[in-house]
Amino acid sequence: MFRFLPLILLGVVLVAYWGRVLRMAQKVRQRTGRAANFVPRERVGRMIRIIWMPVVAIWVAHPFITAFVHAPKLLRPLYFNPWIAWPALIMAAMCLILTRLCWKKMGRDWRMGIDPAENNPLIATGPFARVRHPIYALSGLMMLATMAMIPSPVMLAAGLIHLALLGWEARREEQHMLRLHGDQYVRYQKTVGGFFPRGLLRS
Repeated sequence: MFRFLPLILLGVVLVAYWGRVLRMAQKVRQRTGRAANFVPRERVGRMIRIIWMPVVAIWVAHPFITAFVHAPKLLRPLYFNPWIAWPALIMAAMCLILTRLCWKKMGRDWRMGIDPAENNPLIATGPFARVRHPIYALSGLMMLATMAMIPSPVMLAAGLIHLALLGWEARREEQHMLRLHGDQYVRYQKTVGGFFPRGLLRS
């Protein structure tokens, strides 16, 4: 059992992450009547959710399946290396902690999708002063940690889809913010990196 402990703990981290997302969406719904765009009003957003939700379900379930079930071949990791698993677990846990700081900074303005009718404020302080999409960046790192720990065909495919959707959603959100904030957001784009701090890596 100890051999699979990092997998179980990774599953706990992912449950904590997505459980928190669901709780925040519920709180927003109680306050505003809308669940933080959990199911977006715009059609493209809803189509993205149809793809994204199964990916998240696979992501959350896969560590437990690998730890406890003799799974079909497509769900079996190509390898399992504790020297990779433990650092990957630490990375995932750090991503959860840092993401909670981002959520806290967004406060009542947190959303997880685009509503063209909403006048979303430009948050450019805290983590958002260094990276335009810190939550997406951390989600991507958490997925990469999962893929390194559980490199099954299914997990690798789900991970690539997740990373692609993060990039697509980030571009859509930027277009939305440009419509709302115009030149102010253009200046923000020029001075703050997208997924990495400006100067560390172009984004």
